[in-house]
Formats: sequence, C-alpha cells, structure tokens
Amino acid sequence: MNSKSVLGVLGTAAATVVLVAGCSGSSGTATGTSATPSAAATSSPASSAAHNAADTAFVQGMIPHHTQAVQMSDMAAQHASNEQVKQLATRIQQAQGPEIEQMRGFLAAWGEPETGPAGPSGSMGGMDHGGMGGSTSMPMPQGMGGMMTDQQMQQLDQANGAAFDRMFLQMMTEHHNGAIQMAQTELAQGQNTDAKILAQKIIHDQQAEITEMKQLLTTL
Repeated sequence: MNSKSVLGVLGTAAATVVLVAGCSGSSGTATGTSATPSAAATSSPASSAAHNAADTAFVQGMIPHHTQAVQMSDMAAQHASNEQVKQLATRIQQAQGPEIEQMRGFLAAWGEPETGPAGPSGSMGGMDHGGMGGSTSMPMPQGMGGMMTDQQMQQLDQANGAAFDRMFLQMMTEHHNGAIQMAQTELAQGQNTDAKILAQKIIHDQQAEITEMKQLLTTL
C-alpha cells in the first residue's frame, strides 16, 4: 500500500513537470515569434517616415531642380557638338532621372505632396535667381538656387555647336552649385536618414561634375 502511494505521488509530480515544461515552452515560443516580426514591421516604416520640414522642402525643391537638369541634358543630345559634353549630359540624365523617382517615393512615404503651398505666405514662393533676372512660370521653394529662367532655357535651346557647349557647361555648373547648396542645407537641418544620404550623394557627384565641366570649358 505504501509503495502504491509513493508511485502515485511520483506519477503526479512527473505529469506536473511535463505540463509546466510544455506551457513554458509554448509561451516562450509564442513570445519570441510574435515580438520579432512586430519589431521588424514597425522599425523600418517608422524610420523611413520620420522627417521634418527641412526634409520636405529639400525634396520638393530638388525634384524640379533635377527635372530642369534633365531637360538641359536632353537639349545637349540635339545641339551639342563636343562628344565629351554629350557624354556628360547622358550621365547627368542617368543619375538624376532615378533620383527624381526616389524623391517622389520619399514624399509618398511621408504623406507629403510633391509641391508645397504657393505664395509668399507659404513655404513656396517666387524663385530668387540671385540677380539672374526674370522668374520661372513654376513656383519654386525659396532659397533654391541655380535654376535657369525660361528665357535662359530658350537661349540654350536655340544655341548650337560650340556656342551651345559653352553655354551648357556654364549653366550646368551654376545649376550644380545651387543643388549642392540645397543638399548642404539638408545635411545641416534635415532629419530623415535616407534624404540625407541622397543629399550627400548629390554633393559628391555634382562636385565631381563641376570639376569636369570647368576643365572642359578650358578646351572649347
């Protein structure tokens, strides 16, 4: 009788241990599998959506800035006579076209429009061309430098040969300098990591192209 009681107690204890172990394992597994995807799902969108007004202004301004550079490069394919100028224009198109789409993706992820509110009272206003005169038909973010006026774009489109080559290089150098200033402002004031990485790339790439264009000008 005593041995049966002992066996009964041992059997009950063993069953309890198995039950506790099973609950512990299932609980730990559930916690581990649910926490990991949750962290992964929330961290990436949160980091990509985190931005401030400087990020928005940078991207909203750089999209039309890049768009004009692509338009100028399109003209080079038709009017340039120097093969190196044509090759440079092609590289500018190939770099800035995808960057425009990347920046549109930023704005979509942030829930921001491609253009800001127009007018002096908003973040968008008449473009200050730094003494170049005239204004564009499209409202531009204040502080966006290097943009060509409509008249300058018409002059470039009407030029041909060596005259076009020189005008293109001079205008694109000024255009690049403006983009670099905008990118430097983004690095100093922006918050979004992806936008700041793009700003640094713009500075690096366009500074190298400025050096190349200044060298080309000495050969024309």
